[in-house]
Amino acid sequence: MILPIPAIDIIDGKCVRLTKGDYATEKVYNEEPVEVAKYFADLGFPRLHLVDLDGAKTHHIVNHRALERIATQTNLIIDFGGGIKSEEDLTKAFDFGAEMVTIGSLAAKEPTKIEKWGRKYGTQRFIIGADAQDERICTNGWLEQSDLMLTDFIAHYMQKDFKQILCTDISHDGTLAGPSTTLYRKVMTAFPNCELIASGGISCLDDFVALEEAGVPAVVFGKAIYEGCIDMQVLSKKYFQ
Repeated sequence: MILPIPAIDIIDGKCVRLTKGDYATEKVYNEEPVEVAKYFADLGFPRLHLVDLDGAKTHHIVNHRALERIATQTNLIIDFGGGIKSEEDLTKAFDFGAEMVTIGSLAAKEPTKIEKWGRKYGTQRFIIGADAQDERICTNGWLEQSDLMLTDFIAHYMQKDFKQILCTDISHDGTLAGPSTTLYRKVMTAFPNCELIASGGISCLDDFVALEEAGVPAVVFGKAIYEGCIDMQVLSKKYFQ
């Protein structure tokens, strides 16, 4: 059964969403991310994907206090991403309550560093962010498209025992146009042991069913929550009750 993971993106301590990663499209949905997190926890969702968008932009963790408040005031298992570029940032994320961290650009640019961290802290505490446009890995807030092909990138980390891969099809992110199911099915066919987390485009309950039928183990979703496209109580009853 697929695991739905709600997302909270933070700018200036507020819960926001972007479209295709463009900061110019910022829309504030709630002034208090911890209240949103409590809502998810009360509905029975076990996991939270928390993104520090200020951190992603400035290349160091900024919203660690929001992480701390959510971690101390809910029982959610938090994976945290955005701005983790150094071991100091990494330990700060863990110290302030993240069970796992999501690493994107750094995983593409400095794989040796990520592999070293995996050996030290355990690969199970890392989610490798595979953000792709036209199946090529993008970095630096999705502004730069690299020469790395998505499947080659995933293969490298799978060989190093990093099994959790968060794959975002950038062209679908924040669009509410449906997920890139064909792409995710391709990934699962190539890497059946991958603990894939799909991301981008979720718009309705049927999208979860389609991803589950494609063999995807988990999915992150955000904008569909805040725009009222998904009945969260119905979703919770389907998967957690």
